[in-house]
Amino acid sequence: MAAKAVIRFSVAVAMTIAAGSAFAQTNDPNLSQTQIDCLDRTNAAGADCNKGSGDTKTGGKDNAGATPGTDKARPGAVFLPSLIVDLFPNPSGASPTPTTNSPSEPANGAAPPSQPVATQAAAPSGPVTPPTGLVLTEPPRAVSGAFVPDEVLVTVAGDAGAVQQIANSFGLQVRSQRQSRLLGSTLVRFGIPDGRPVGVVLAQLAADGRTQRREPNHIYSLQQAATIVNYAFDHIVLDPKQASGENVRIAVIDTGIDDTNPALSGVIGGQFDAMPDVPIKARDHGTSVDGLIAGVGTLEGMAPGARIYHARAFEGGKSTMDVILAALDWAADQNVRIINMSFVGPKNDLLGTACQNARALGIVLVAAAGNNGPKAPYGYPAAFDSVIAVTATDAKDQLMPQANRGPYVFISAPGVEMVAPSGAGSDVVTGTSFAAAIVTGAIANLFHAAPDRTADGVEKALATTARDLGGHGRDDDFGYGLLDIKAAEAAKE
Repeated sequence: MAAKAVIRFSVAVAMTIAAGSAFAQTNDPNLSQTQIDCLDRTNAAGADCNKGSGDTKTGGKDNAGATPGTDKARPGAVFLPSLIVDLFPNPSGASPTPTTNSPSEPANGAAPPSQPVATQAAAPSGPVTPPTGLVLTEPPRAVSGAFVPDEVLVTVAGDAGAVQQIANSFGLQVRSQRQSRLLGSTLVRFGIPDGRPVGVVLAQLAADGRTQRREPNHIYSLQQAATIVNYAFDHIVLDPKQASGENVRIAVIDTGIDDTNPALSGVIGGQFDAMPDVPIKARDHGTSVDGLIAGVGTLEGMAPGARIYHARAFEGGKSTMDVILAALDWAADQNVRIINMSFVGPKNDLLGTACQNARALGIVLVAAAGNNGPKAPYGYPAAFDSVIAVTATDAKDQLMPQANRGPYVFISAPGVEMVAPSGAGSDVVTGTSFAAAIVTGAIANLFHAAPDRTADGVEKALATTARDLGGHGRDDDFGYGLLDIKAAEAAKE
């Protein structure tokens, strides 16, 4: 673990250096007001969130509202990434062919959560007057990655009165606030009504001692590459007749799911909608991830018998930091042993703290390393030290060409052209999202066989028993190598 911590420290330094001047002025991303409203739960109900999503199954425009492939770089602009299928064209270079969505199911058939995701605070009556003469106790931040351009996330020491006082002092709107278990304080989503850059507002808020952590509301993307039999059992040395996740509870943070799919019959232990004001349109990605982990029947997953607690936190392939944190808090309350996070985005201190505290609770965190290519920035949450970062290999144990690289990559697993449940049927799926699901299911087998295993023990077993691929020892492409669950199960803590 010590070596891993050193490696992850170098990752953080590299990310800091990578945040160049192009991100210094970050209040001009390619987002229309409608798209911002769809990310903002306060406004989403009144916005048409079904247009311009960029989903190749709708044949629409990308998230910037422009036809894919026509974006032009503008100085000072940070672009919202295209949907994953646009990021990873077919090897031939041809554009993916748009297809039609399967018929929409009723919005979220799950029982409503016992408590709301967030306490929505009413916006101040009348216009908010931006204060003058604010003292910057630190330089304006250069913010990397895509984020909501008129919001910041802040943890606050104090009650609702203190939150409103901070809002008044800094000319902000309180859009939501809630108590976060994993962050150990009140998480507030402040709106910036006057157009100040996010980096400036973060620096201004640092002058108030009641604000503890201050971060952008980053945007995260699901890690699915568009593209036949599930070969994963053979490659990770798991006998499908003996595979079991019985009595193991797993949380998945993803899109909505089609819980009527036969592969998920009896699999879902509970559901939570972290973005209830946004209609559910896409269910394929989450259904595939859940099915690969614990599916039953003809599309059996790695850990049949496991119970999945599914948090819907993505729509149109995107989510924001506040939504993901709400899903993580809910997951931590479900007494789960594993949390699967098949998404990638920028480094965010709030997410890092939540992951670290979840790991301290004994939860194993598994995340997709990313599908953005060998020269891409490190993908988070996978690059946090408390998370197992998974990359994807194919049926010949070759690395998926679109996979991220870096010293944070921990282990490899099958994730290229596998059959998985999708919507009401099945599909062939590719991406580190699905490799992460394979690893999550495999770890469930370890907990089933030995319930007393610790999170650290699981991580050590995976690292010491993986089959070396690529260069000798751990490398930036394959991590420790290909998962060998039979050997890991035999390993002693």
